[in-house]
Amino acid sequence: MAQGQVNQYQLVSPQPNLKRSSSFTSTHAKALKPFASGDIKILLLENISQAAIDILSGEGYQVEAHSKSLSDDVLIEKIRDVHCIGIRSKTKLTSKVLAEAKKLLVIGCFCIGTNQVDLEAAARQGISVFNSPFSNSRSVAELVIGEIIFLSRQLGDRNIEMHQGIWNKVSANCYEIRGKTLGIIGYGHIGSQLSVLAESMGMTVYFYDIIQIMPLGIAKQVSTLHELLERADFVTLHVPETEDTKNMIGDAEISKMKKGSYLINASRGTVVQIPALLKGLQSEHLRGAAIDVYPREPRSNGQNFNDELNSWASELLKCKNLILSPHIGGSTEEAQRMIGIEVATALFKYINYGTSIGAVNFPEIDLRAIQDTEKNSIRVLFAHQNVPGVLKEINQILADHNVEKQHSDSRGEIAYMMADISDVNEDDIRKIYDTISSAKANILTRITASQSPADKIKIGEIGFELVKLISPAFLSLRCT
Repeated sequence: MAQGQVNQYQLVSPQPNLKRSSSFTSTHAKALKPFASGDIKILLLENISQAAIDILSGEGYQVEAHSKSLSDDVLIEKIRDVHCIGIRSKTKLTSKVLAEAKKLLVIGCFCIGTNQVDLEAAARQGISVFNSPFSNSRSVAELVIGEIIFLSRQLGDRNIEMHQGIWNKVSANCYEIRGKTLGIIGYGHIGSQLSVLAESMGMTVYFYDIIQIMPLGIAKQVSTLHELLERADFVTLHVPETEDTKNMIGDAEISKMKKGSYLINASRGTVVQIPALLKGLQSEHLRGAAIDVYPREPRSNGQNFNDELNSWASELLKCKNLILSPHIGGSTEEAQRMIGIEVATALFKYINYGTSIGAVNFPEIDLRAIQDTEKNSIRVLFAHQNVPGVLKEINQILADHNVEKQHSDSRGEIAYMMADISDVNEDDIRKIYDTISSAKANILTRITASQSPADKIKIGEIGFELVKLISPAFLSLRCT
């Protein structure tokens, strides 16, 4: 195969575990795979779980894994030749980096956040982005419970003193958490789990969210942020990074908090203004705080947390009853394994089947599996600009064929269509492929094809070359 070419998709065998039945028939779903899955290249950075590596390797892909993030120059060089990249929070996939991603189909963020990826730039290039919104929720919630107890008992300071050989047995300003009030900002997957754990330990829970949410247990929702700040003994943040949440907690908000209360941030580093937090701690308006995320974070482990990175770092390190952790909220073996499974599964389903359910920057659609009764079938995957007349043009192209099922949706400027077509031959496939991918609105066109023993299509003999259009800067697949 010539350099720069990649064989695309072929069904290789039935999947016995995927069945569809009715009172009349029982059929089997077909498993779609790349024509030559060994030509699909996956780059995994930042010590992605072995569970993810096993899943992707098991699909026959070439998987290259690194324990750390890469420098920008090395990242750009690597990304030019891969079809999928998996990252955590340190790797930044900017529009500049993505512009070099000549073959990239999909990005996996093996974490909750996706602010490290230019989502709009990715969508414009037909690159779908997936994350893991659920899998580390319990780990973060448990960490916050631990920090609440540590802060309430000043365990961080006592631990440091004991390591210095200092015996300092005190009870002043040390409290049980039973009977105290927890204020949760952001009642999503983490906030709601934390709510249940806190209540089980005897805490009263209030939460603030921008949407109305049914509380778990006996938690109560308040209507304003200021009301929560005034009520809570402990305030903890669990919000995404958006324009509305940047610098959400500053001087005004900290002054609204109870004197002697505590602030915990395990969400995003830009949510809390650290200079304002410093003032609150130094004035003893706040009795303590726990910070797991920062506006700027080191790209690698080592002695990198300093004033060069953040100008206030040395002042922060002097504060009493302050727990600092290196963005480890979701860093447990259990969470990383579950994240690995969740994201890797989404990646291979998108690569093999075109399924975009769970994508954060792309229309979310899926089709039921191609059944073994559908002979000589292909699946057309068509990402395009969301402009009038496109589906009319595509349906005219498909009008002479047996379209078994079709689904389309849009998200902002991007639209995505999936269509299963049966009873086609090699010439039909070439014509459909060339015609659709030549549409003016085309961003990315892919085809997956049925190749069970009963099918007669020799689609594996058809190659597809991944090329970059000059203007507009969209990805396209062309038949060769």
